Amino acid sequence: MITFANPFYFIGLIFILALLIYHRFFGKKLEGTFSISSESLISNKMKRRGKVRYLSLRFLNYTTLFFILIGLTRPQLIDSIKETNVDVVDIVLVMDISSSMLATDFPPNRLEAVKNTAKNFIKARTGDRLGVLVFAGESFIQCPLTIDQDVLISLMDEIKIAEQSYDGTAIGMAIANATNRLRHSESKSKVMILLSDGSNNAGELDPLTAADLAAKFNIKIYTIGAGTNQDVSFIPGRGYIRNEIDEETLKSISKRTNGQYFRATNLSGLEQVYDTIDALERTEIEIKEFTQYKELFGWFLIPALILGLSGQVLDRNIFRKRL
Repeated sequence: MITFANPFYFIGLIFILALLIYHRFFGKKLEGTFSISSESLISNKMKRRGKVRYLSLRFLNYTTLFFILIGLTRPQLIDSIKETNVDVVDIVLVMDISSSMLATDFPPNRLEAVKNTAKNFIKARTGDRLGVLVFAGESFIQCPLTIDQDVLISLMDEIKIAEQSYDGTAIGMAIANATNRLRHSESKSKVMILLSDGSNNAGELDPLTAADLAAKFNIKIYTIGAGTNQDVSFIPGRGYIRNEIDEETLKSISKRTNGQYFRATNLSGLEQVYDTIDALERTEIEIKEFTQYKELFGWFLIPALILGLSGQVLDRNIFRKRL
């Protein structure tokens, strides 16, 4: 973008136009003349030479004046520079893969519903680092923190229900493992999203103690209780399992880490929970805009100097003007 620091000098263009009109209609009366007996005494060559001299000098003078005026307006090229600082959010999704996640109250079952909803959440978090940790009786890192969404979603697809030998719900150990993944992060915001449909019944670490540990590293935990309020769910291949969501513990975990607790009893409710968390934990983007000015007056004043000197050289040497 080009702007002018002293635009009032454009008024001078009116002066140039007035000068042109004046010389065109009135200037000839003020020029020096002499009388001769016959025009035939002056050759056509001399006439052409005189006209060329007159027009050349007039052109150079007016052009020089025009460039000087444009230079005085100080044309500037404006270049805006934006400096963007992005404070990314490090997020670990902590997902329950105990046998109760095969319940069909969320179609096609709880685990698949959670995986599909979590993948949509991942796709919306452009620029953030995300990881996935799964747990049952023990916890396992499914994917470390990464910005590669394709890898993350691919590994998410591979999540399956834990084998019966690892069945259970070790919430405390899952929190501790995820905390270990986040504690060395230099990110301003460190978040854990823990989803479970049961109560802590395995592992050596109490969930609230693990939550206190996470709080010391400024890790915020959002907890999600997933499942209907029915007392018993039928799990294909594993029979009937009691629904034992420990809402009080999940609420305490989130409260101790300045997070929030959510309850999802159906698929749409689960989607709304992830949408809410997505809105709460947005990446902070700070944009500073700097304006750089490049002066262009030299592109006009230098040609004006050259044209002015050229006019003087032509007038004094080529056209042999006598002083």
